[in-house]
Amino acid sequence: MYASFSQAYLAMNDTPPSLDQVKLGIGHTLESMFLQNGVKKQSVDEYVKHYRVAYRGLMEQGTHLLVHAKEAIILAHSFATLGVVTTKRGGDFSQILLDKLGVWEYFSGIVGIESVSSPKPHAEPILKVLEMLDKDKEIQRDRIYMIGDTILDIQAAKNAKIQAVVVLCGFGKKEAMQESQAPLCENTLEAIRWIQQNSARDLS
Repeated sequence: MYASFSQAYLAMNDTPPSLDQVKLGIGHTLESMFLQNGVKKQSVDEYVKHYRVAYRGLMEQGTHLLVHAKEAIILAHSFATLGVVTTKRGGDFSQILLDKLGVWEYFSGIVGIESVSSPKPHAEPILKVLEMLDKDKEIQRDRIYMIGDTILDIQAAKNAKIQAVVVLCGFGKKEAMQESQAPLCENTLEAIRWIQQNSARDLS
């Protein structure tokens, strides 16, 4: 992501922000991230265009699963229906990456930035993916969980009236996550195990 940001700035004859500055905006839309890093509103679309061209060329080589991520996905798939909500483009970025990483087969739907008018923290992306996952049966809201690594994920879950579970292995600020009052897990596998145990208690 940072290499793509840097290439976008250089393509516009501009000085790229630091890695730490870019990290602060992860989870927000690209438009918001460029605005946060000094780009004028009238130029944002051009920066985003250059970013996406660069990212498309770099994403497969530069993206890797976190430790325990595949194990977590396989475990979750054994007892739940899985969907993806992302601020990346879904069809031409995230789905391609998930497929290349060998895990797309475990997911039943994806909603990316191109599919919504209001991204996270709005409820729309979650509600839209729930429509995809709920074609044949009524999903009980108290059995739906959003696993996220930023405060935007937690806020989106709250706005969609579902439960959030926080993982601390991403770029979200730990202090803000701790204040959210959502369950805190070190990684996705721990989060999936927490959900599995919590669901089992609900059914007992």
